[in-house]
Amino acid sequence: MQSFLFYIQLGFQHISDLAGLDHVLFLVALCAVYRLEQWRNVLILVTAFTIGHSITLALVSLGSLSIPSRLIEFLIPVTIVATAVNNVVGQPGVATKMLRNYAMALFFGLIHGMGFSNYFRALLMDSGSIVAPLLGFNVGIELGQLLVVSLIVSVAFVALNLVGAKQRDWAVFVSGIAFGIGLTMMFETWPF
Repeated sequence: MQSFLFYIQLGFQHISDLAGLDHVLFLVALCAVYRLEQWRNVLILVTAFTIGHSITLALVSLGSLSIPSRLIEFLIPVTIVATAVNNVVGQPGVATKMLRNYAMALFFGLIHGMGFSNYFRALLMDSGSIVAPLLGFNVGIELGQLLVVSLIVSVAFVALNLVGAKQRDWAVFVSGIAFGIGLTMMFETWPF
């Protein structure tokens, strides 16, 4: 059995690897509507996302859930596109928008967790217990996500405060990029 630190490092590398671009792109779309000053809201969203993928990682690792990987590969870019669209349609109150974003992050985390599950399950072939590896892997993922999110909100800070972009224009611009890339990924992974 590998050490707890090994799984933390593995989770962190899984997020920071360019192969995890879909995950990073989802985080970009999720954070597009937030300013640096709203870091608490962003932290809540990222944690909700982590909770979601932790649940599916555990369920898949225990053999309680199985969904074809081809379908999951398609649904992951769907989450990116849906998040980008959510960013630019409607203007509900701040509390309503945050609650909706939180629910979406949690639900979409379930889908992204299934994307990690085959990789994670392969790591557990020689492991007797999933608790320490699952916890370590998720801590690593959360740390990696926090690094990515820090970079995203820092770029937003520069765009909004130093360059002078308007919040709405920035959100539409970033969401449009995420939408376009996500839509391309959807067509590339079309399972039907």
